[in-house]
Amino acid sequence: MSATLDKLSSTLAGKLYFDPHNPKHKANLIAYSSDASVYQEEPLAVAIPYHKEDLLQLVAYANKEGITLIPRTAGTSLAGQVVGRGMVVDVSKHFNQIIELNVEEQWVKVQPGVIRDDLNAYLKSYGLMFGPETSTASRAMVGGMIGNNSSGLHSIVWGDTRQNLISAQVILDDGSEVLFEALDPQALFAKLAKNDREGEIYRALNTLVTDDENRRVIQSGYPKKNITRRNTGYALDILAEDMNAFNLCHILAGSEGTLGFITEAKLKLRPLPPKEIGLLCIHFSDMVECMHGNVVALSHRPEASELVDKYILDFTKGHPTYQYNRFFIEGDPQALLMVEFRADTVEEITAKASALKADLIARGLGYAYPWITGAKETALVWDVRKAGLGLIRNLPGDRQPVNLIEDCAIDPSDLPNYVADIQQLLRDEDVHASYYAHAGAGELHIEPFINLKTAEGKQQFRSILEKTTDIVLKYNGSLSGEHGDGRLRGEFIGKVLGERVYALLQQVKAIFDPKGVFNAGKIVDTPPMDTSLRYDQVTDGKTIQTYFDFTKEESILRLAEKCSGSGDCRKTEVTGGTMCPSFMATRDEKDTTRARANMLRQFLTNSTKQNRFDHEEIKEVMDLCLSCKGCKTECPSSVDVAKMKAEFLQHYYDANGAPFRSKLIANFTKSQQLGSLVAPLYNFFAQNPVFSTLIKRIVGFAPQRSLPKVHHTTVRKWYAKQQQIGDFKKKVYLFCDEFTNYNDTAIGITAIKLLNALGYQVIIPEHAESGRTYLSKGFVKEAMKLADRNVRALSPLITEDTPLIGIEPSAILTFRDEYLTLTDKALRDDAQRLAKYSFLIDEFIVQEIAKGNIREEQFTQESKHIKLHGHCYQKAFHLVGFTEKMLSFPTNYKVEVIPSGCCGMAGSFGYEKEHYDVSMKVAELVLLPNLRQTDQETVVAAGGTSCRHQIKDGLGRMSFHPAEILYHALAK
Repeated sequence: MSATLDKLSSTLAGKLYFDPHNPKHKANLIAYSSDASVYQEEPLAVAIPYHKEDLLQLVAYANKEGITLIPRTAGTSLAGQVVGRGMVVDVSKHFNQIIELNVEEQWVKVQPGVIRDDLNAYLKSYGLMFGPETSTASRAMVGGMIGNNSSGLHSIVWGDTRQNLISAQVILDDGSEVLFEALDPQALFAKLAKNDREGEIYRALNTLVTDDENRRVIQSGYPKKNITRRNTGYALDILAEDMNAFNLCHILAGSEGTLGFITEAKLKLRPLPPKEIGLLCIHFSDMVECMHGNVVALSHRPEASELVDKYILDFTKGHPTYQYNRFFIEGDPQALLMVEFRADTVEEITAKASALKADLIARGLGYAYPWITGAKETALVWDVRKAGLGLIRNLPGDRQPVNLIEDCAIDPSDLPNYVADIQQLLRDEDVHASYYAHAGAGELHIEPFINLKTAEGKQQFRSILEKTTDIVLKYNGSLSGEHGDGRLRGEFIGKVLGERVYALLQQVKAIFDPKGVFNAGKIVDTPPMDTSLRYDQVTDGKTIQTYFDFTKEESILRLAEKCSGSGDCRKTEVTGGTMCPSFMATRDEKDTTRARANMLRQFLTNSTKQNRFDHEEIKEVMDLCLSCKGCKTECPSSVDVAKMKAEFLQHYYDANGAPFRSKLIANFTKSQQLGSLVAPLYNFFAQNPVFSTLIKRIVGFAPQRSLPKVHHTTVRKWYAKQQQIGDFKKKVYLFCDEFTNYNDTAIGITAIKLLNALGYQVIIPEHAESGRTYLSKGFVKEAMKLADRNVRALSPLITEDTPLIGIEPSAILTFRDEYLTLTDKALRDDAQRLAKYSFLIDEFIVQEIAKGNIREEQFTQESKHIKLHGHCYQKAFHLVGFTEKMLSFPTNYKVEVIPSGCCGMAGSFGYEKEHYDVSMKVAELVLLPNLRQTDQETVVAAGGTSCRHQIKDGLGRMSFHPAEILYHALAK
């Protein structure tokens, strides 16, 4: 097949990856071998079609070669829908256009790769929105939402995708293109009369759903009609309901890409919800009690009623991001119900919440009822609920939450008894579980903690699902609510709906796709649910020797395994955030945090090499990682790829040696130290067009870049000549980082003058460079030596009263990040104490303002508008707010934080010739367009040396360190 795939590749406008011997191809094959489920199977090929003609070629190829096409968008499916031994067809990159909007009739036409939240950002100015809202809405795409019939948090009011799908353009198995839409009897008759593939399908389906016996079987076999999330099998019950508006979209939604390939969808829109929003967060001491509370809540007609359990709440404790979202939690609830009300006034929503609270208290349900209002505050609460899937992946050990019985939907009035039955089942199996999500819709995401690396765990995996089907049948519920059947639940559909219904579902597949061109082996005729699991082969991660200490994460393998596949790293600049800049620029799956974690997991588990890191495929996916650390905090599972990349590179160098350019960059401080001795000569060569071009060509830097200059002196030399005279209120130590000392000397001098003027004596102690350049290029062994030297030198000096202050974020924050797992074990306690009292200058000044040690009258009354771009590490450690507060302290200084992620420079990354284009694409996502629209009177603030350089190279505009801006704001 390789020869035919090679030929196919040459005819496609898009990309095709299929060669297992080519590292780039192999990396893509591995990246697409899993989704957010427990399954893993390497595809035959991965296609990234560019336009519809590519799709038609792929359908023709599948017919000819007898393979199946696996449609894929965000790849966040939980039942293995996009995992299989076929050709994965990813339309997320190029099929992302909003085609047409009709505001008056409230509909929009889109391609399948349009992201739900990005679509709603576009629609907001028109006062419209697309309703279905999955917890993955920041990356979930319309095609996948149709495939799963996604519902989401507000489905009890806003409906599911099927209810909001008006029509769809679809490619059939023979390559013909059709439009599925509502047909009145006359239009349906015209379709039945057609002498083509479309006519065949309509005639066969019409015969199937109009047959009296079939209708009786469908009526008796499908779940209760008052269960809104009936998503088991194909929706024959809904298709057969209204023959006066026969619409194959009803059966297309929830079909998981098994019936045809969607190229365009027409979606029903709704007006934006009322502006006032409030959440009554009802605390319960027992899960069954919570389900009784949910029944009461629904009687008050809320917009949503969502469950979060103790496991999820506990994993927000100490989480780099979600620890700040715990403000609404009182005590230690076993379960918490988030009940949303919306209205045009605060009084209306408060009255509704008060009525519900009084009702609950009268019934003795719940123990605390915090009432949260306002869009910003309620969003923080909702973020905890939405992050549930990722947060519970922080569970230590090999017993991990498993998507298994998480999609069963029951009549909400039956939930108390259903939950009690499930709890008993899990007790019998000696298994714990997390319970969360859509209580209002009767669908709880119950995720048992199972060790799938063991034979016993695999047996439990099957046993628990099998026994749960009995409970679902008891309540006439639905086995699948919104996550689909896939290859997980497919083999149990016959048991839940009845074998006669299952036979009808097989007929549906045969009517649409007799050759299995589209996603074969999903919904019907699926492989056994306990085959092709991620952990068919087991490796003890603790046996893998590392330079960083991964004890806290259990091992580097365990850290990689924490990736749930939920795809938070696939959000775009429209949603915002830092993670993941390389994906935002390229829109390639291999450039996601998820792909990097999965690549490491697979090779660290399966490699037969002594050095398990020695694989070109890992290098391929790590290549565009900017080490921004966005994933450390924005990933709910805290999968720190920057740390794992540095670890990988060191092992890779151990096996293959290090490139000259990497060594040169790692030793940047040494070159700047030498350059500073002959600064005029050094700067001449760095700035002269002829010589700088030659240098960049030799080193491999992009010709568009300007080389950094060294200052004619250094901060240390200048400091040595100064006498700090005054009545100082406090003594601080300044970490004189390598970038500030040699390149940004003027900033360092200004920062010292600022601290002096504010009443602080500044001492520059003897210390080594931070090690940032070594870490960025993967020379971890060298960085370890520097970390030990700095901890030994500084820990005796640094206390709460004499803190360590830093100017460059990437340098000072090394003390609070890498040093904690990099230093010698004997120095760990000292490193922890040093980290506790190490601060960015911005942080320190804001803390001193809060203590009353710095006063407003020390600053000017002049007005100034400042735009602030935060360094990635500031964002990762939630420190941008300190800079904003510091710069806003002068009375008439107004600060606007640019909603940018990474600037794209990332140290040396943006200099490197092969990375220049991606670097600039990252900068052009938000930062540079925003600054182009900024007048010259506005001051641009950027704390990072790389950020300032990127702004200068990208726009020719100067930006300033926040310390410089505050210094010039001092009252004269």
